[in-house]
Amino acid sequence: MDRLKIGILFGGRSEEHPVSVKSAREVARNLDAGRYEPFWIGITRSGAWRLCEGPDGDWEKGACRPVVLSPDSDVHGLLVLEQGRYGTVRLDVVLPVLHGRFGEDGAVQGLLELSGIPYAGCDVQSSALCMDKSLAYTVARSAGIATPEFRTVTADEPADADGLAYPVFVKPARSGSSFGVTKVAGKEDLAAAVDAARVYDTKVLIEEAVTGREIGCAVLGDDPDLLAGEVDHIALTHGFFRIHQESEPESGSENSTAVVPAGIPAESRARVQETAMAVYRALGCSGLARVDLFLKDGGEVVLNEVNTLPGLTSYSRYPRMMAAAGLPLSEVVDRLVSLTLAGRAR
Repeated sequence: MDRLKIGILFGGRSEEHPVSVKSAREVARNLDAGRYEPFWIGITRSGAWRLCEGPDGDWEKGACRPVVLSPDSDVHGLLVLEQGRYGTVRLDVVLPVLHGRFGEDGAVQGLLELSGIPYAGCDVQSSALCMDKSLAYTVARSAGIATPEFRTVTADEPADADGLAYPVFVKPARSGSSFGVTKVAGKEDLAAAVDAARVYDTKVLIEEAVTGREIGCAVLGDDPDLLAGEVDHIALTHGFFRIHQESEPESGSENSTAVVPAGIPAESRARVQETAMAVYRALGCSGLARVDLFLKDGGEVVLNEVNTLPGLTSYSRYPRMMAAAGLPLSEVVDRLVSLTLAGRAR
């Protein structure tokens, strides 16, 4: 049987570029070589697309060729520049292993829609919706799901420090991995926190600090057939979870530990999984997502955020939660590809 030609996008222009490369390396270690013929498409920090041998080592300096994903659905794949001429590679499916801006905000999904190539994960609309935390909160609330109280500050708009119940979290509305996030104890520190968030996004979110456990749930599949992975708990000694910004996250975090399974009662675990799947459905997710939540002492579950292309590194939460539920990363990839080719999410 012919192997499936799978294009794997990694790298990208966002601040999460290094995480994406690490995720792609983990996918490479878990990809079934008998089933897939991979085409590794690395996107440099400057936005150049390169067809590489793989994501290992200094892939940008290796024997890479310029490549573009053709928006022409008749090509249905890649245009590769070789000896001054473009050749074509027809792809069966694309797996975007991209995080943050231009990766999970609907941008690359739009290009893939034009190309006509089936792609894994959320579509344009749900990707864009989940990427913007304020919009995600608004839609989730309309579905009866609890969210933090919040307000937004747009570009150049002064932040009104009065009328807030401190502490609050200030964060870019459309970013991930805790980049630009500050916990603000009092109004005298608010303006500086907003400036820090604006480094990553012109739209800034100011939200209440929810008191409760930080809980996550991995979700795989398409509605109505969803699989919830094991629930995890982020145990913090101080500060907040920001492992992807640490120098050696593979060896552990300076202030946090992801505990899988979370040490919570079975009833709470079921409530977290049910809420995660309700969020997934309300925001139109498909393929996969990691839903981050808060579990309050009284049992209420509150939405934190949704990652539509969660980290797949050796230390990432999504693959650990799925593995704890009996599904290793190799099977996660197989299921994603099968779902995508079946067209059930489109």
